[in-house]
Amino acid sequence: MNAWADGLNYYLYSHPEVKPKVLNKFEPWMALTFTEGSIGGDIESIDIKALESFYKQGKSAPRVAQLTQDPNAEPQGSNGIAIAPQNTKNGHALLLINPHTSFYFRAEVHMQSDEGLNAYGAVTWGQFFIYQGFNENTGWMHTSSGADFIDEYLETIEQRADGYYYQHGAVWKKLKERQITLPYKTKTGQQAKTLTAYFSHHGPIVRELDGRWVSVALLQNPIDALKQSYGRTKTTHYADYQENMRLHTNSSNNTLFADSTGNIAYFHSNFIPRRDPSFDWKKPVDGSNPATDWQGLHTLEETVGGHNPKSGYLNNTNNWPWLMAGPKHSPKPEDYPAYMENYPENYRGIHAIEVLDGKKDFTIDSLAAAAYDSHLTAFDVLLPVLYKAYDAAPVTDLAEQISLLKAWDHRFSESSTATSLAIFWGQELRRKAAADKIAQATASNRGLSFDEYVVEYSAHIALSTLAEAKAQLIADFGSAQTPWGEINRFQRLTGDIVQPFDDAAPSIPVGFTSATWGSLAAYGQRTFNGTKRIYGTRGNSFVAVVEFGDKVTAKAITAGGQSGDPSSPHFNDQAALYAAGKLRDVYFYTADIEKNTERKYHPGK
Repeated sequence: MNAWADGLNYYLYSHPEVKPKVLNKFEPWMALTFTEGSIGGDIESIDIKALESFYKQGKSAPRVAQLTQDPNAEPQGSNGIAIAPQNTKNGHALLLINPHTSFYFRAEVHMQSDEGLNAYGAVTWGQFFIYQGFNENTGWMHTSSGADFIDEYLETIEQRADGYYYQHGAVWKKLKERQITLPYKTKTGQQAKTLTAYFSHHGPIVRELDGRWVSVALLQNPIDALKQSYGRTKTTHYADYQENMRLHTNSSNNTLFADSTGNIAYFHSNFIPRRDPSFDWKKPVDGSNPATDWQGLHTLEETVGGHNPKSGYLNNTNNWPWLMAGPKHSPKPEDYPAYMENYPENYRGIHAIEVLDGKKDFTIDSLAAAAYDSHLTAFDVLLPVLYKAYDAAPVTDLAEQISLLKAWDHRFSESSTATSLAIFWGQELRRKAAADKIAQATASNRGLSFDEYVVEYSAHIALSTLAEAKAQLIADFGSAQTPWGEINRFQRLTGDIVQPFDDAAPSIPVGFTSATWGSLAAYGQRTFNGTKRIYGTRGNSFVAVVEFGDKVTAKAITAGGQSGDPSSPHFNDQAALYAAGKLRDVYFYTADIEKNTERKYHPGK
């Protein structure tokens, strides 16, 4: 914490041109304000507009409409793969660390101390612990979890002379009240507003729904979350890491794990309340019914998990965990309550099994190659629907496009024109399917995921959508056969987090695609400010492959470069490697660091 504050203060001292918006001096205790250990930030699930409406307009606030999700938005989450010694060439456990976040948000960091800390990996702004990474003996990779760990309760409210009461069984309990003062700046100086917040035993009241107040129950144990997040960076073996997990505060994450003694493991969400499975926990439940109360937390042993499976591997791609260890050696959904997992399978999950199941002799390099495997599994499912529609009613103007796609191996590359056509077609399919709300709702009621619904819906519009994709390619690039690398680019022009992309400025072709299509190497991209080309903004932000043995060995890559300063030689020095899917060596040990050190300094000296 001292180092954290010293580094920031020295930077501000030595860069007087940098003008902070709020804090001009940092103190060590400020690091403790980042106490939420999970990436998702459970509190962020609260609808801010609904919260504002409830407390601003009174207790009959209108219901807030939710924004429509972009059907082509990059899937949130990450990939994690752990390989057991039985499936590796050197007899050591391997770990793939592959967070999918917005670029320049997940910094690559090596943290060492004279008291035993030596951890490497990725951190989110503000964290002073390695979030996804490894030390000499253990490695951990978090993926977003589909477990249900947040619930809403419909409270039955009655106003009395001394305050508000809510029903709980045959008893009426008084809502707790807390005065919260919110200071804010104005042109004439600081002002403040004081509000009365209300709490049932389930949690705070956060909105109103159809005349009933809604409370929310979620993880509220920030100090243990910080302890768990920092403590795992100093774990030494599987049992040690497992004990760290018994704090149960890493709520929104699944974890892939490997260690130097050859263990691999999968831990599901680390905060899952035990509940009556007869209720539908995907919806708000009746808070007046005591049967809906949480009954403690599920233990590690009660939660979905895997440890040294016979298949020799474990994986997660923000999909369900029922194929974590392959078709034969994974947990069964019928052995767990439904609220244990809400995510469906996804095309990345299908792809992961393809590159892992039955494979032997993995090395750092071959695991990295698997993580960048070019197969786009979505088109194995989508294109046969198109071909069937074409065979039933051939369209002369599309004959060339159908031939191009039929000859394609469903693998991305910079030179592939079929990749361009397939993705433009697939994006338009998803937009049209999402626009038909009635059909989508019907499919959802039948238990179909959005991906499954798109396949079914595409039977009606496959040919007309292909014609639109062809026309779009011609309009934007002059040809319906434009190589994917001419369209899909990496560009970093400024130190801004949100880049001002420009088709006329230098950029680099990228072969891998959005995770939507099953690409394990995720590259979420779109047009910006009138550009024709599409530019990456999220996905593979940091990638590392780690081998645990007598010593730890690792390779990694960061989007663009480690520096955010355009004048630095390290602003964009990793861009070419990043776009090619090639990882560089990680210098973990002091001797290797000293051999490759350009400059070192101590704040204030």
